[in-house]
Formats: sequence, C-alpha cells, structure tokens
Amino acid sequence: MTSPEPLVLVNGSPAALLSPLDRGLAFGDGVFRTLRLESGEPVWWLDHYAKLAADCRQLQLDCPTRTEWEQDIAWVAARQPDSVVKLIVTRGPGPRGYRVPEALLPTRVTTASPLPGFPDPVATTGAVVRICDLRLGHQPRLAGAKHLNRLENVLARMEWDDPEIDEGILLDSDDQVISGVMANLFIHRDGVWQTPSLARCGVAGVTRGRLMPILAAQEGRFGLADLMQADAILLTNSLIRVRWVARLGERNWPCPADFDNLQEKLCSGV
Repeated sequence: MTSPEPLVLVNGSPAALLSPLDRGLAFGDGVFRTLRLESGEPVWWLDHYAKLAADCRQLQLDCPTRTEWEQDIAWVAARQPDSVVKLIVTRGPGPRGYRVPEALLPTRVTTASPLPGFPDPVATTGAVVRICDLRLGHQPRLAGAKHLNRLENVLARMEWDDPEIDEGILLDSDDQVISGVMANLFIHRDGVWQTPSLARCGVAGVTRGRLMPILAAQEGRFGLADLMQADAILLTNSLIRVRWVARLGERNWPCPADFDNLQEKLCSGV
C-alpha cells in the first residue's frame, strides 16, 4: 500500500511551484522546522514559531509572520488533521552567485505527511543505536540553527540499513558527542542530566529546549567514554518526543525508572 502524496503549499498556494532559481535549492539558504499536527492542532506551536524566527534571524532571513503560517496550518488541518508538518523558509529566488541581492522575497513552503504509526514500539523497547563514522564540522555561525544544508545528516544516515538500528550517534571533529542523526541527546551520569553543548555545531531542537528544565539538565562537552559510562541515555525530537536508549554495541541499559513520568511531564505542556 502506497502512502498518500504529501500536501504542499508554496507561499500559501497549493498550485504554486518552487522556482528553480530559489536559493534554498541552489545553496541550502534557508531554515525549517518539523512538528506534529494532532487533531488539527500544531503541537508546541509557539515554541516552534519562536525557534523558526530565531533561526531566521541567525541567517539574516525575513521570517514569515505567525498569521501566514497559521493560515497554512489551518489549510492542512482541514485536509489531514493528524500530520507531520514541515515549515520551510528560503531566502527566495535570485540570480546566480553567492552574493545576496537586496529586496529578495523569501519563499514559504508548508508540507504535510501522515503521522507515523503509533503507539511507537521503540518507546516501549528502547532504541538501539550505533556510532556514526562521519564527524560533524564546526561552524559557530550556524550552530544550533536547523538550516537546510543537512548533508552531514544525510551521509551519516546512509551508513546503515539494518532495520534493527533506530538511530546513529554523531560526534564532532574533536570526538565530542553532539547528537543523534535525527534527534538531540541527553545522558544521566553521576546523578546529573547533561546534554551536549551546541556552541560549535548541531541543531537545538524544540523538544530539547522543553526537556532541559524538566531534567534540570546541564549543557557540557563529553566524549564517547562518558556516553558509554552513562546510567541512562535519552533521544528527543518533535516527532518521537522522547525515547530511551536500550543498546549501543555491547552496552545495554534498562528503561529509566522515571521514564513514564518524564513523558507525561513533557507531553503535558501546550
């Protein structure tokens, strides 16, 4: 059975097409967010819009207004109320070359696909993860932003096709743990929750931001040895919300004792 075609709006129109001269296509010049639409309501919408606007500022992009996005989301909700919604902003179409001309009009793209099957079986069994060979490069000017150039993640995800592997762990060029390929990461060690510093690379996800105060998590730098010695490891993003890691190589972890309570706290916010 084939999946239905995703819903697509370009600048609010289902009939519009993306220009082949768009800088998002030519250079990855843009940012995006991925969020859940449940019963027609965008989950953690204010957080997602705030992060989208912040990432636009980081790249000196004009962010479409909340009203424009909410009109797009309402159009999607009327047709597919339970969806994975992706919001994309590019700098817009422009002439050849890296120089940014004045008065470019940003392109706003909204897509929606069906939510993956739930309940999530990995949330019960725990995730099986591996260490990726690819190492993330450092670029503080882009660090934290979910920009459109995700080639490092694409290449990392190409490293495995074993269906038993749920996620890959990414280290940077200094062999410091940064994140999963598709998720942010937390470890519990010496009675304290930690999450990797994203000052030099990586994406600061909305779920990560919501979970940090719940866990009283500290940002820091730690390597693979610290990861292997952790008492617990969590993965987070806006689709899976939070998963616990059950196995990495020969190392196994049980489900954290307060995992159900943690899920409830995370999902109770608007």
